[in-house]
Amino acid sequence: MDSAPPKISAPPSPGWVAGIILAVTALGVAGTIFFFNPATQKFYPGCTFHKLTGLNCPGCGMTRAAYALLHRQFTTALRDNALFVFALAALAIRGAWFAVKRFRGRPNRDFFPAKLLWPLLVGALVFTVLRNLPAFAFLSP
Repeated sequence: MDSAPPKISAPPSPGWVAGIILAVTALGVAGTIFFFNPATQKFYPGCTFHKLTGLNCPGCGMTRAAYALLHRQFTTALRDNALFVFALAALAIRGAWFAVKRFRGRPNRDFFPAKLLWPLLVGALVFTVLRNLPAFAFLSP
């Protein structure tokens, strides 16, 4: 007698696997930054742009800002890298909005629309120029 072959269930979607890997990585990075102060530890990489030019890039002070945020020192985080703090807040809001739409079963477009790329790059460039001017020294770490 011929019997039907067993049904094979579909493997988990790669999106879930990527999400789990991203979450574990983010928790590991956050844990490292939480327990090891970037201002005192030497194993954190330095900024090559700052070493070569003496100027601050948009990412300068980002690790110290993350450390300050993890220790609930919001004014210190803003002083270290205001762009990072505001971008992180915007990312959290966008992620919550995206998750709510997905939970309600509504269609979602891209998490990060391509039309936002140029405005974000221009904003980062303006931030970089301003933080290297003497009048805006408060933006430098």
